[in-house]
Amino acid sequence: MNKLKVGVIGSGSISTMHLDLYANNPEVELVAICDMNRARAEEKAAKYAIPHVYADVRELLANTEVEAVSICTWNNTHAEFSIAALDAGKHVLCEKPLCQTVEQALQVEEAVRRSGKVFQVGFVRRYGQTTQMLRKFIDSGDLGDIYYAKASCLRRLGNPGGWFSDKERSGGGPLIDLGVHVIDLCWYLMGRPKVVSVSGNTYNKLGNRANVKHLSFYQAADYEASNNDVEDLANALIRFENGASLMVDVSFTLHAVKNELSISVHGTKGGAQVEPELQIATEKHDMMLNLLPQADKLTFDFVAGFQNEINHFTGSCLGRLETLSPVEDGVEMMKMLCAVYESAALGQEIRFDGK
Repeated sequence: MNKLKVGVIGSGSISTMHLDLYANNPEVELVAICDMNRARAEEKAAKYAIPHVYADVRELLANTEVEAVSICTWNNTHAEFSIAALDAGKHVLCEKPLCQTVEQALQVEEAVRRSGKVFQVGFVRRYGQTTQMLRKFIDSGDLGDIYYAKASCLRRLGNPGGWFSDKERSGGGPLIDLGVHVIDLCWYLMGRPKVVSVSGNTYNKLGNRANVKHLSFYQAADYEASNNDVEDLANALIRFENGASLMVDVSFTLHAVKNELSISVHGTKGGAQVEPELQIATEKHDMMLNLLPQADKLTFDFVAGFQNEINHFTGSCLGRLETLSPVEDGVEMMKMLCAVYESAALGQEIRFDGK
């Protein structure tokens, strides 16, 4: 059996998920890993029996044995490394967000076109079992025309610090880190309509809140509480050319009674709650019904979703499948995310008429 030979660029926390799940795939051979912290890359190489270790991305990309790469680095390198990998003839799975600006996104899109290689954006929630279960109802018309979606991903305390809270490296806070997932999931379930306007707000009122005791939360490897120039909270109303709209709010930290993850879509024949548990709302015989699918898990399973994503990318590179999250969707998502920040900065709606 021909195996896809994969290199992983970046050996930080998210790379472990990529490495574990590539290792689980019998069609993949891990052949290279790169990190500017070579010792960290060597540690991962020893764990996964990866033969080639680099501290320079260019050296990994020059290795003709490598056929595909996962990009697991800071957001400010996503565009540069994606373009370099594509130009080197590699297939690419790039962690979300695609990049930091719309201009960068368009440059990556052009590199994909000229390379002819597979490019998959890491919108992992698209590959979740509950998402694909719901898609069967949507695709068969059971929900009718979806005209409204709402998503909240609110953390009371959960600024990871480190590069996540450094705007230069991350591009932003909870909007670009968490919002990208929930906005994309809603947009994907809505049929990916073209965005026409965005009105958004961002707030930086509470800071890191490292003073809070008795509650633990994920911290980046380079956690430093004093370095924080990203928003605490962002919210937005996004309108689409088909008249549909999406409301979203996300936070790293907020004076709230509890954390909240809620995602729902609403159509002319039915609706669905995606999180915190998949349920479908409909109407029959003049009665409103809530339908509860029977499945082992009715919420997003991160590890299983990630395995599906890795398997799908592998299948795409081997010519069997087409990615569910192409570069064009990454471009449209960057339009939305950047427009929220722009709208917040200017205090006015951003329109995309004719663009």
